[in-house]
Amino acid sequence: MMTTSTKDPVLVVIQLSGANDYMNTVIPYADPLYYDFRPVVSIPQNEVVPIDGQLAFHPSLLPLKDKFWDTGKMALIHGAGYPNPNRSHFRSMDIWHTCEPEIMGIEGWLGRAIRDLDPTAENVLTGVNIGQSLPRALAVPGVPVASVANLEQYGVLTGIEGDKERNQALDVFARMYTPAVGSGIVMDYLAQTGQDILKGADILKVAPAKYSSTVEYADNSIAQALKGIAQVHLADLGTRVFYCSHALYDTHATQVADHKKLWDDLAPAVCDFYDDLREHDASDNVVMLLFTEFGRRVRDNGSGTDHGSGGGSFVIGDPIKGGMYSEYPSLKPEDQLDGDLRFSYDFRGIYSTILERWLGLDAKPVVGGSFEQLDFI
Repeated sequence: MMTTSTKDPVLVVIQLSGANDYMNTVIPYADPLYYDFRPVVSIPQNEVVPIDGQLAFHPSLLPLKDKFWDTGKMALIHGAGYPNPNRSHFRSMDIWHTCEPEIMGIEGWLGRAIRDLDPTAENVLTGVNIGQSLPRALAVPGVPVASVANLEQYGVLTGIEGDKERNQALDVFARMYTPAVGSGIVMDYLAQTGQDILKGADILKVAPAKYSSTVEYADNSIAQALKGIAQVHLADLGTRVFYCSHALYDTHATQVADHKKLWDDLAPAVCDFYDDLREHDASDNVVMLLFTEFGRRVRDNGSGTDHGSGGGSFVIGDPIKGGMYSEYPSLKPEDQLDGDLRFSYDFRGIYSTILERWLGLDAKPVVGGSFEQLDFI
């Protein structure tokens, strides 16, 4: 197991819901086509944060550049996607969650990983989600995952209020996924796993009480979610996989302001999270993956950008070998896929790299095959 210490390796996943615009996050500022195709939403050259002579970060990513990129602890995976891309949010996110581009998958990739990490389900907290509903990535029948919307509030809820909140989360899950995979599969999952979700959530109540830190997280949803993850991690409850989401990256209109606000919230939150862990000497066994369901169109629409295909992912942490991986997709019209960036790297390779080189698992049964791994771990 490729860890930097004797501690168990831990994975934190942040889902950028709604399709983050990778072209405006990692910006090809030296390519005149970028400014030709995006007269409205492009970031001016004098405002970008250069990475090298070709690419630059959006200015709101400056905290991440200072803390992680400049210290060699941040990997950029350009052009992440899959063959025959789908521009539906729900379907594409489902593909990323289940690793099944051709059929409607039943099991989430992280649920499978949790099952492999804890085959007898001894610890109902091996997987923890901080959010309103349980993501499909974590859902496998019989695999317990604790899920709470807000850890601080949850800890002080009375029994009835707590049951109500958890039942709402399970209800959201059922309503979201029944149309896609059928009520039978969803009800089987809830019947097998629902009570474990409730049990795990109850144990989580101890985490805020045990927590002490000098780090002051911002009062926004992603900062508070990461604070909750830090609290559980520092409570040493044996959690190996954490999950949370940040929304809404679906920037069809008013993109310049909205995209800036999203990263103004996210980038400092990630920095605060790692500052918190480092203060407690608890960061060396934590790797973070940030992903989104697809990129956005090469051309802007006069106010924002529409659904595209090739996007990008980020992997951050003390054990990471920072740098750029895979090839940044070409903006040339003849290289585009119907007006989109072509994907240049199969996202299942990112998962495979993390599963095998970080979590010490066999990736093939989790992601459904063999995919090119990268050297960021």
